[in-house]
Amino acid sequence: MAAGSFGVAHLDKAVALSVDGQSSSLHVFGSTVGDALAKKGIKVGEHDQVVPSIGSSLEDGDTISVRYGRKLTVTIDGVAKEYWTTATTVDAALRDLNIRAGSDAKLSASRSQALGRQGLALTVSTPKAFSVKLGGKTQTFTTDAATVGEALSTAGVAVDRDDLVAPARTATLTRGLAVAVTKVDVKSSAKSESVAFGTVTKKDATLLEGQKKVLTAGKAGARALVLRLTYLDGVLKGTKVLSSSTTSQPVAQVVAIGTKPKPAAPKPTASAPAPSAGNTSGAGINLSNAAMWDRIAECESSGNWSINTGNGYYGGLQFDLQTWRGAGGGDFASRPDLASRAEQITVANRVYADRGLQPWGCAHAA
Repeated sequence: MAAGSFGVAHLDKAVALSVDGQSSSLHVFGSTVGDALAKKGIKVGEHDQVVPSIGSSLEDGDTISVRYGRKLTVTIDGVAKEYWTTATTVDAALRDLNIRAGSDAKLSASRSQALGRQGLALTVSTPKAFSVKLGGKTQTFTTDAATVGEALSTAGVAVDRDDLVAPARTATLTRGLAVAVTKVDVKSSAKSESVAFGTVTKKDATLLEGQKKVLTAGKAGARALVLRLTYLDGVLKGTKVLSSSTTSQPVAQVVAIGTKPKPAAPKPTASAPAPSAGNTSGAGINLSNAAMWDRIAECESSGNWSINTGNGYYGGLQFDLQTWRGAGGGDFASRPDLASRAEQITVANRVYADRGLQPWGCAHAA
């Protein structure tokens, strides 16, 4: 019996166990560190640290230390990297992994925060200088913000949701980054604009071919517009019609178009004396420049030497009565349209000798 008791006592070992700094004791019948951990139900992985190693012999009074590995994902100024550490706080992990995060760096978690076995994703932003171009001016700021949007906020650069920011507000702020801000102002405006009228033509047998007469004057309508105006840095860059409503309808212009055939020009009578190109005396016929006057008549009256439309101008060259009588037209007829082509040309030559082509609107046809 004594020998048996001694053997059991020899196999029973009292050991101390520390798991992530939490101490306990246990009695174990086994020969290795692994036996002790198995009795405690502790499973370890490739990133966990066990001292002495799992296969080491176990002696009475030994101390076993277990530190679990934690996955730490650290993103420093937009650059991410994964680490494994057995540290149990953020600060200890940064020291053990030799990650430089000075007191002026901004961390997404408290330095004293515990690291659980599930690990942690940590963002570290270090102070960075960046520039902002706004309204044609460039300023430089320093911040530990992680994104462009945060950096603008901390720098006191006022931007609203309509403003354009490049790179985007969600972009990672990097050292020396140049940020451009374009102020966008959107305004509404009311405007009235005219609506053009159309033209309707009607045939009129009482008017000579080529003649036109306005029966109903056209009148433009109007419509009210609501516009959206977009300004970039104070300069208008875009206009969009938001709504349009007609406030007055346009009135179409009605024009009569003559269809009456033009009368044929009277033929010279056989008894008429042959004209002399250079004759300008008395009531004699003077057909100087006849081809020129034919061209002007074609423009003035479509070549109708007997035309009388009631507009106060008569004959092929559209004399008014004052000019006709002042140039001696009464020698031939009381009105130009009652005189022959040759007689009208004779009077025209008298006016031409005194005033040139100034009285004729169709002088360009000469």
